[in-house]
Amino acid sequence: MLKKVLITLSLLLPGAAIHAQEQYASLDSLMDVYVMAIRREAPEAKEAEVDYMIGAASDSAARRHIALHLFDYYKESRLMGEEAVAIHIYDRWFKDGTIPMRSEFDEMDAKLFVDFNRSSLLGMEAPQVTLKKPCGGRMTVPVKGRTAILWFFDTGCGKCRLEAQVLPTVLAREATLPVYFYAVYAGQSKKEWRAFRRSFKVPGRNVKVIHLWDPEIDSDYLRLYGVISTPRLFMVNSQGVIMGRRLEVENLGEMFRLASDFEDYLSQQQTQQ
Repeated sequence: MLKKVLITLSLLLPGAAIHAQEQYASLDSLMDVYVMAIRREAPEAKEAEVDYMIGAASDSAARRHIALHLFDYYKESRLMGEEAVAIHIYDRWFKDGTIPMRSEFDEMDAKLFVDFNRSSLLGMEAPQVTLKKPCGGRMTVPVKGRTAILWFFDTGCGKCRLEAQVLPTVLAREATLPVYFYAVYAGQSKKEWRAFRRSFKVPGRNVKVIHLWDPEIDSDYLRLYGVISTPRLFMVNSQGVIMGRRLEVENLGEMFRLASDFEDYLSQQQTQQ
């Protein structure tokens, strides 16, 4: 019913600029209510819904406004997984010029967002990147067979320093299954990285900390994992599939419980075979 209201309102929007701002504000409010109502749906269902809302508007100006509003909403959403809907909107409606962006700057910003998020969405196989170890050797991560956390950080990042203080305690308390913790240094200072490695210790047997970096960015990890800024925190299950992205440290407890449930499910499946 709400979809029909949204579309009816979009069809009634006049072409004249006068009063358009007020009427678009009403349309925006209705769309915000609707996207909240479908927030628990799977990304595929949300993609179908937004396509319906955009495609059903017969007025080109209203269609463009709806598409831009929905793209902005899902692009900025803090709900894990919803960025996939923004990427879908871009691919379906903006990429080939079906609907124009507001400006060339917005087009560049949208392309950057899509390029830096497309490869690391929930449910995707985690991109493998080959990084350097402190001794100078190389290691390709993540590896399958064990739950993994990838933490991209910089010693010059204030939030990274705060996370570094609490992560050892959280990991020691919440890691109820064996996990690789890949601490990927995004900076350039060997001296600062060395000092960090000496101070960052995680007690307990379940967590194996592996320090890595790629100062030349040969691995393209910035794009593959969307590391536009630090910190960035991902969780990958033992099958190499991303199960958490853009995580906060306080989310790790719940994520470890989900990972444990997944491992229990795999164990049951193997027993039944």
